[in-house]
Amino acid sequence: MPRESAAEPTEPTVSAVRPASALPPGRPAAQLLAELRNLRAADAPTRGGRTFAYVYDAGLPDVDELTEAAYGVFATVNGLDPTVFPSVAQLENDVVGAVSAILGVPGAQGSFTSGGTESILLAVKAARDHARSVRGVTRPQLVLPSTAHAAFHKAAHYLGLEPVVVPVDPLTFRADARAVANAITERTALAVASAPSYAHGVLDPVAEIAAAAEARGVLCHVDACIGGWFLPFLARAGLPIEPFGLSVPGVTSISVDLHKYGYAHKGASVVLYRDAELRRHQYFAYAGWPGYPVVNPTVQGTKSGGLLAQAWAVLHHLGHDGYTALARRVALAADQLLPGLRSLDGIRVLGDPAGSLIAFTVHSSAGTPDLGLVLHLADEMRERGWYLQPQLSCDGLPPNLHLTLTPATSDRVEPLLADLAESLTAARACEPVTVDPALAELAATLDPDTLTPEDVAGFLAFAGLDGAQGLPTRTAPVLALLDALPPRLKERMLTEFVGSLFRI
Repeated sequence: MPRESAAEPTEPTVSAVRPASALPPGRPAAQLLAELRNLRAADAPTRGGRTFAYVYDAGLPDVDELTEAAYGVFATVNGLDPTVFPSVAQLENDVVGAVSAILGVPGAQGSFTSGGTESILLAVKAARDHARSVRGVTRPQLVLPSTAHAAFHKAAHYLGLEPVVVPVDPLTFRADARAVANAITERTALAVASAPSYAHGVLDPVAEIAAAAEARGVLCHVDACIGGWFLPFLARAGLPIEPFGLSVPGVTSISVDLHKYGYAHKGASVVLYRDAELRRHQYFAYAGWPGYPVVNPTVQGTKSGGLLAQAWAVLHHLGHDGYTALARRVALAADQLLPGLRSLDGIRVLGDPAGSLIAFTVHSSAGTPDLGLVLHLADEMRERGWYLQPQLSCDGLPPNLHLTLTPATSDRVEPLLADLAESLTAARACEPVTVDPALAELAATLDPDTLTPEDVAGFLAFAGLDGAQGLPTRTAPVLALLDALPPRLKERMLTEFVGSLFRI
């Protein structure tokens, strides 16, 4: 039977759907890949040992090749439903089991997640729901040291907990266990410790904090996102490491990122609980709609099985001996870097680094931390091809530069120290960083909640943060201004600036 004729459909104009540049005519694959590689050329290098933040490089090309190939095998597998894709459950049981064998206890249960933030979100949700159902807590609080990762504040914001922040020791930068204990109340759902803290790389007194929480019937989470798959192998290599896993009495959950010192590609993390009853509070289930029954162990629903497969592959490829050897390489780099830093005039290493993270500040001739020198030093090092992460002052803790050591940096310490010495001389020759007192005074009067977009855009433009132009070549003046702003105004300005980078 002939098909009935129909009017030609009206094609929407491209501009009615999205900007014309967003969806051009089709182009050859080779051309597109070349364009992507060209875009990457402007980024900080992720291999080669010159980027000391965000990047965790084993320095082993075969690991990169394996993770990329393993991801490809499982890229189209949907991790949403392990009853349809049973391989997902098998791989996850294997990965979580490997983490539990190192940091767990008999009966521990966990989940594979997309990264540390998701692992922390889930641990906070589990603690909130556990406190509600077991102890009847309706206005839950989250007790955490001031050095705990910002992801805990994000979790509290998303999940409706009140953060209770306690100070850390100003000399060691370790959490004050007594202050944490004193902050725990009947409303506390969760107490937090870091192993180690990201900002300064020091290990909190996990056993003391966990004991204080257990004495009050409160759960305790250890954020071992950055140290969980490094410190145990450092101990295996013969270095003394304080216990921090679930075997420590009172520790009820722990988060471990495998895309850090597990050397998997991002994102790959595990959140582990003492038992299945605790993990149950992390789950979301819903049957009150006409679609398929929903049970989500993690925040994500649909997710590629590729991330899980590549994490599984690299764990099995490196194994105990491989991770121990890599941890030893990082320790050797630290043993060379720390005395080298301390020998440089005016540099002070902060706290007692637990292994792979080092933070140092720069003193003025008066012997006090100098924000301008810290920021100029970061700029000078960046001009010489190194990325060291600037960290601003906070609650009396000094501004500093953060370094993340990896196996790939083990043969870069000597040139790094040479360039640091040269950069330090250049930084001292720079014009001092100053913030216009009138601008700082004005900023102190601004209410972040009532500022209009135009107000914020004007302030950012004055500060040199114009999203259309990107970051300035030297960031010291901009970061010095941000350092002078009240925290909530700083957050508003940073939010608007990042938003301006994503213009569509």
